[in-house]
Amino acid sequence: MYIARQPIFNTKMDVYGYELLYRFNSDSKIFDGSSPIQATATVINGLFESGIDDLVDGKKAFVNFDTVFLHLDLTELIEPEKLVIEILEDVHVDIDLMVRLQELKNKGYMLALDDFVESYNQYPLVPMANIIKFDLMATPLSTLKIDVARALKDNKILLAEKVENEVEFNEAKDMGFSLFQGFFFSKPSIVGRSSDKTTTKAQYGRMISELMKEEPSYQVLAEIIEKDIHLAYRLMRVVKSRSGDDILYSIKRALTYMGLKEIQRWINILMLRDLSDKKPEELMRMSLIRTKFAERIAMHTKFNKMKYEASMMGLFSMIDAMLDQSMDHALKDISLPSSIIDVLVHHKGELYPISQLVQAYEKADWKKAHTIIQELGINEDEVVDDYKVALAWSREIMDMIYKVN
Repeated sequence: MYIARQPIFNTKMDVYGYELLYRFNSDSKIFDGSSPIQATATVINGLFESGIDDLVDGKKAFVNFDTVFLHLDLTELIEPEKLVIEILEDVHVDIDLMVRLQELKNKGYMLALDDFVESYNQYPLVPMANIIKFDLMATPLSTLKIDVARALKDNKILLAEKVENEVEFNEAKDMGFSLFQGFFFSKPSIVGRSSDKTTTKAQYGRMISELMKEEPSYQVLAEIIEKDIHLAYRLMRVVKSRSGDDILYSIKRALTYMGLKEIQRWINILMLRDLSDKKPEELMRMSLIRTKFAERIAMHTKFNKMKYEASMMGLFSMIDAMLDQSMDHALKDISLPSSIIDVLVHHKGELYPISQLVQAYEKADWKKAHTIIQELGINEDEVVDDYKVALAWSREIMDMIYKVN
């Protein structure tokens, strides 16, 4: 079973939850199997066995439910405080459904109306809904003023879906929307360029350039780090967390303990942590997911020997949004292999299919993902496992680097 997740933000750009987008296999539009009940049981059991907390990092899970789904008691496998039931727009509304929804509400489940296009005053499920989702592609904000005013008066939570840019985010927030979904947060806002971030990038750039040399010098690296007390502190904390009770008396000794490849990984991660300051934390999280996901995919392909480049490609793939700069300008002064520059700046090169697969998975574009998987000649089940590993690894690293601060 394919499972991807897309973040849902509140007005402060903190993650409120994740919509889980899933398909039973690569060809299915919604579900496959000998019957809808069998397919529904497979998906719910899959979510339950995978551990929904592992998929949503302790946030709320938004899951699509069709008519069959809603009537099955398998829903109760997932605790009410962890699940938001998204009622699809094509459900058959009858008295049995109304009774079942009231039963779920009584048990503490939140109900959301997905892709809402009905008449607010006449659609029978509106009074039962906690959340109403408006697809801004299908129903632009300019057409929603009356419905939004009525919904807010009724204390409904409004979620703007497919928010494409920061302007739409701000307009929706001003109208009264409190939840937002879309990839607007991962796009650079060139107007907001920050000079202090550019300075930070240059400092890290010197370390990355040294690490890219054929024979990097621990002494040179130590001297660079020692000039930045905040970086020195965080690096020593990271090394301490990995070395246990070993006492490390100097920056140079700490670097030697880690080894060059591990140093480069952590320098890259700490750099992005600094550059993403005052940006949504999800940018950093997605960068980490991409780095591990891309590395794992490469390991199953003919690009196995380029797995480290694939990892760096994923890690740096959102640096433009972090710096509010174009990608070519954001990567200036950072010494990266041409294989990574080709993908991130020129959208081509050997590793480009891996980048496309990672992003297709994020967007739940299963058709495109399936095509790339076939082109790369890898096993689809391995990709599913790789994604789960990437989610778990990103959670571990996020916990570590945010404790370091």
